[in-house]
Amino acid sequence: MDNDVKVDNITKRFNDKLVLDNISFHVKSGDIFGLIGPNGAGKSTLINIMSGIVKPNSGDVLLGKYSILKDTVEAKKMIGLVPQELALMDVFSAYDNLMYFGAFYGLSGRLLKDRIKMALEVTGLTDRKKEKVKKFSGGMKRRLNLAAAIMHKPKILIMDEPTVGVDPQSRNCIFEFIRRINKEDGTTVIYTSHYMEEVEALCNNIFILDLGSEVAYGSKSEIKSMVSVHSTIRLKIDDFNDELLLRLKELSGVKDVFLKNEEISVFIDENKFNVEELIMLLSKENKKIRSFNLEEASLEEVFLAITGKKKFKRLNMRGWSICQLGAILF
Repeated sequence: MDNDVKVDNITKRFNDKLVLDNISFHVKSGDIFGLIGPNGAGKSTLINIMSGIVKPNSGDVLLGKYSILKDTVEAKKMIGLVPQELALMDVFSAYDNLMYFGAFYGLSGRLLKDRIKMALEVTGLTDRKKEKVKKFSGGMKRRLNLAAAIMHKPKILIMDEPTVGVDPQSRNCIFEFIRRINKEDGTTVIYTSHYMEEVEALCNNIFILDLGSEVAYGSKSEIKSMVSVHSTIRLKIDDFNDELLLRLKELSGVKDVFLKNEEISVFIDENKFNVEELIMLLSKENKKIRSFNLEEASLEEVFLAITGKKKFKRLNMRGWSICQLGAILF
């Protein structure tokens, strides 16, 4: 298909350091594809190679039918790149920034003005078009960064951490825009983010990269089936202490335990976990349970299980406690 992306055996070294080790995946035309991994995994280097900014030591990337190495000019016409670092001129207005970037795409005259109008509208910046960028909030700058990348209506949009530091309004605007161009224009989107909930909400297929190597690749359901963590028990209790964490972690079928936003998340293997053991443990402690829910593991939890990179705040491994489930649930 015209909007396919094929990453074929990409390897990259910087001096003696292996940054990408034989990476391959296929993004189908019209897909919203998640490229995720911990800091230092090699995501930005891979995006720079896909965009023609950096050359690999071996391998190639096909953007549609064009090789980024052999047909560089035509391949680059296929893509719009939203870089992690803002690529804007603070002393110019939003409109003048888009005039500048539009000229790079070969746009001029009425077409350029129409594209600027379109880009400002879809990113919610029409009313601020004459204002200098240095007066913009971080979220508004991110939206303008996105506007600059879509002036030429790319068939493939590559977005590297587009919501870092943005306000909720800008984040929602970016999400709505991605869904809109994907649905209406069939734009293929490659999306990287540290926020797993964003990837889970937006993306259909996912590639997980860690230390330059493939860790997992497939649909969201396939990724989740790759690990033994199938479900998560979420607990909210009063006056908890570290003693319980260790005891929870020692229960059969418990893979890991975390605290996030005053809620305990217990990752379990349903084939090995026995809820009666948990209830017996809680009944010995006299701690009030505010909530007790069993849920499917989120993509973030699966990511943690696969990579071992803990984004959640982790408690001290010394212990905890609770109380009899039936008597204390509110």
